[in-house]
This record gives sequence, C-alpha cells and structure tokens, in this order.
Amino acid sequence: MTDKDKRFPLSLGSIGVRSPQAIGDRNAARRSVATPQTATRNAARHGERMPLPAAAPARAAPQRIQSDPDRATPLISPAVRRAMVERIARQGVQDRRVLAAMESVPRHLFMEPALSSQAYIDASLPIGYHQTISQPYIVARMIEVLCGASNGARLERVLEIGTGCGYQAAVLAHVARDVYSIERIKPLHELARSNLRPMRIANIRLHYGDGMLGLPQAAPFDGIILAAAGLEVPQALLEQLTVGGRLVAPVGARHQVLQLIERIGPSEWTTATLEDCHFVPLRAGTA
Repeated sequence: MTDKDKRFPLSLGSIGVRSPQAIGDRNAARRSVATPQTATRNAARHGERMPLPAAAPARAAPQRIQSDPDRATPLISPAVRRAMVERIARQGVQDRRVLAAMESVPRHLFMEPALSSQAYIDASLPIGYHQTISQPYIVARMIEVLCGASNGARLERVLEIGTGCGYQAAVLAHVARDVYSIERIKPLHELARSNLRPMRIANIRLHYGDGMLGLPQAAPFDGIILAAAGLEVPQALLEQLTVGGRLVAPVGARHQVLQLIERIGPSEWTTATLEDCHFVPLRAGTA
C-alpha cells in the first residue's frame, strides 16, 4: 500500500587533561564491558569463528513480535505515534474514535524489530508470505468509512477479511463491540495470535480459514472490512452483511479503488467508489 547529531554535549571534564592513571582506569573500565563488538574483535584476534544463529526452517513464520509496551527508541516513541495521527487527520480522517484508536495501538509491536523504526511512516510494510501491514492512513480511512453509519455509536459486530499481523483488528477493537477476523495463511494467523495475546484484547476472535466464504456462523455483521483486493466482492460476504450495514473493500486488479457497499434491503445493495488504493490480491482457500 501507499510513504547524528550528537545528542549530549561534552562535559567540561571531558575536555580537560587526564592523568595517565585516569586514562588507565578508563581503559580498564572499557575492557570490562562485554559487547557483541568486543566479542567479535576477540574472536578475530584469536582466529576463532563466531557462532551463527540456527538456520530458520523453510517458510518459517515471521519472528514473534516483542510485546513490551516500553520497548521504545526515539523513532518509535509515543510522540512519533501522535505525529502519525496528526498526519492522518491532515489527510482527511476526522472521526475522533478512529484517531484515538490509531494513537492507542502501538503499530511497531506488530512488525519485526528490524522494521519497527519505520512503523509510523505512511507506507505499507512487509510481514512475510507476500503480505503487508497496510499504511496507517488507509487503515484509518477504511475504519472511518465503516463507522460512518453508526452516528457516533460503537459498532456492534465487525468482520475483518485478512488478519495479517493483527494490527487492523486491534484498531477495530477500539470502535466495535466484537471483532471477528479471518486469515487464510496459517503462519500469519499464528503470528497475529502471538501479537495480540499479550495485549489481552478481549473482544477479538481470530479464525483460520477462507475469508472469501466469510463467517456465516457469526453473521450477520454490521460492518465488514477487507484487507485484500478482488475483482469483485464475494457474494457470500454481501449476504452476511446486515441490512443497514456497511462493507469497505479494495476492488480491482492493477487499478484498484476503495469501495463502500451498503445493504439497503434483503436483496439490494448500493455501491460508491471512494478513492484509489493498492492492496495485495484476495485469494480463495487456505495456505
């Protein structure tokens, strides 16, 4: 989907002349600190080989995300998350419930640590298995459209097609009473479960299965949201939408548009095209 300077001034003492004894004490302190870098240098000096991490099995699930809410660097601080929300508001998302949800959910905890510094840029990012975590703006935009018919009330029952890493489900949980989410790729289903479990979000129910079939045992839904684009919205999903409910989905192949479908009668739906978008393709079956 869609986009050093020194931090601490030198102390006065640091620019003074040190005695040989002080320098020796400082060097000794340095030698006493064991780091991966010093281990590497020592190994090279003595002709040793550093142990390598065990090789991952083929098609291994993406690395489990750390769930520590205090895992923060200057690039993933709460201030950066607030800046992301302010940018989303400037892009046109105005629903306060959605903006509050986007600020509450730590997006960096749903991706691999190597990518966490990019968590709050306005771009989709890979989560493995040729899937992505959607860009923040499009997540907020789709959820705002989904909430549009609720007149400020909390949505009752929402179905998400394409759980991915679990991020959008976590945001939905702030605006809906019950969130059902289906993922067709087993390792991603397990990844989402792993990501969400430490957060103890009680109103999310994850399912492994074919999202194109929906979840008839839990229907009807007053909101359905798709995180993948098909040439058309499956009829099974339209049938599982309650009268008065909304479905938001990307539709198309190379050129995709975001569509809003509203069910206005037992056998009648209306469709509105909202804006261009880009999603991974919607596929049938499980993997």
